[in-house]
Amino acid sequence: MTEFTSDIAFTPAVKRIQEKKGSRAGYARMEAKGGWRDEVTEGLSDFIAERDSFYLATASADGQPYIQHRGGKPGFLKIVNDKTLAFADFKGNKQYISSGNLSENNKAYIFLMDYATRSRVKIWGTARVVNDSTQISKLVDTDYNGVPEQAIFFDITAWDINCPQHITPRFSEEKIVELVQPLKDRIEELEALLKQCEEKS
Repeated sequence: MTEFTSDIAFTPAVKRIQEKKGSRAGYARMEAKGGWRDEVTEGLSDFIAERDSFYLATASADGQPYIQHRGGKPGFLKIVNDKTLAFADFKGNKQYISSGNLSENNKAYIFLMDYATRSRVKIWGTARVVNDSTQISKLVDTDYNGVPEQAIFFDITAWDINCPQHITPRFSEEKIVELVQPLKDRIEELEALLKQCEEKS
């Protein structure tokens, strides 16, 4: 049993290096104030609802790591309750690496990134594959093209927000259209004015 939620990442080996590098005291103060959260807050819920992709990390029984991208409509990662997330897992290349890893090692990790606001959230926990059709149907957006094969449920142990340092802002196609539209409107307005001037001259 760990003393702090952050102990899931701050193992004794990590803490020794933090001590050596001079950051342990700061993180000890963070732990004393309550440390990382272990349930879904309103802020985390809002952040998840806006994401159209994330990365799921698993590892085999002998510790071989694997990271898999998952994407869909914004909010496809569902909040089941304040401790559990879930998503429909659609048919893909049939490698089943994440599923195989979870069958022998249920430790998992979700990494969510918002490049536009330079925000990232890390979530540690355990995950399991669910093949119940009723459960799967609750996670599928009816207007999304894709055949769900199973569902993955993720139980939260701890989560943390990282600083925006070194994140290069990037924008979705939808956001770019939104940002560029006022410029297009202004160009049309100026072209119309120019045409009026030319007709009068």
